[in-house]
Amino acid sequence: MKPEKSCASPSGEMMNPFWSMSSASVRKKPDNEEKIVSGDQKISPPRSSNKKQLPTIPKNAVPITKPISPAPTTQSTNGTHASYGPFYLEYSLLAEFTLVVKQKLPGVYVQPSYRSALMWFGVIFIRHGLYQDGVFKFTVYIPDNYPDGECPRLVFDIPVFHPLVDPISGELDVKRAFAKWRRNHNHIWQVLMYARRIFYKIDTTSPLNPEAAVLYEKDVQLFKSKVVDSVKLCNSHLFDQPKIEDPYAITFSPWNPVLHDEAREKMLAQKRKSEEQNKSLNATGLSWVKPGSVLPFSKEENVLQT
Repeated sequence: MKPEKSCASPSGEMMNPFWSMSSASVRKKPDNEEKIVSGDQKISPPRSSNKKQLPTIPKNAVPITKPISPAPTTQSTNGTHASYGPFYLEYSLLAEFTLVVKQKLPGVYVQPSYRSALMWFGVIFIRHGLYQDGVFKFTVYIPDNYPDGECPRLVFDIPVFHPLVDPISGELDVKRAFAKWRRNHNHIWQVLMYARRIFYKIDTTSPLNPEAAVLYEKDVQLFKSKVVDSVKLCNSHLFDQPKIEDPYAITFSPWNPVLHDEAREKMLAQKRKSEEQNKSLNATGLSWVKPGSVLPFSKEENVLQT
């Protein structure tokens, strides 16, 4: 029996004739699948399947292009994505108001406006000093690009006779203390503290009211007289309707026993309850160790007599 002959491939490698035949049979395609035409172009035969096909493209048809992508949104001044700007501002103002509440500034009360979080209503009670018994209502205006813009503005409803208060507009010189507003460093509660401090520590340098500054330096008695008149004027308008119509504006009304006695009693009762709770927490003298023993919780509790 003669051994099987093998043929060599063009590369010189030996090939098995049976493998070559099987490969040729695999590579051979049926005549009805694809026909070779002139050149290298191939034409597929028509399909006999019943599948749905798209209609042919009509003549003079305009191709559909992709929609133009919107321009990239710009960054807002506070470094936050522009679309999140209002939410970031609302969050910042809420955090600022929370800080004001936590500071518990004596004699200072504020309330954000119902119509805009960028406007706060406030009032300052002065308990001693030259402006004693003064009750000064004011409004805080916060920039719309807070906290990256200018410092908030504080305007008194009635101009107070003070070197740092404009005698016409009633605006306080806030920029004196906050020449450049720095985010994450300056806060609105600091502005409120500054507004309270000016009534206890008088500063006459670069005044907005030169008359008040000169009188404080040259004639203190006349300055005190004008301060008393200013306090009386502000207190006489205490019950006036707010200049800005807003449900959350701070208003005052004369004492009405029918309305105010009950509210006063509730506040006093709550205060007494809080004081009693503090006393019970700070109670001393009790020991839960029996005398002569080092075992904890060994003291016998007194049994109530029935």
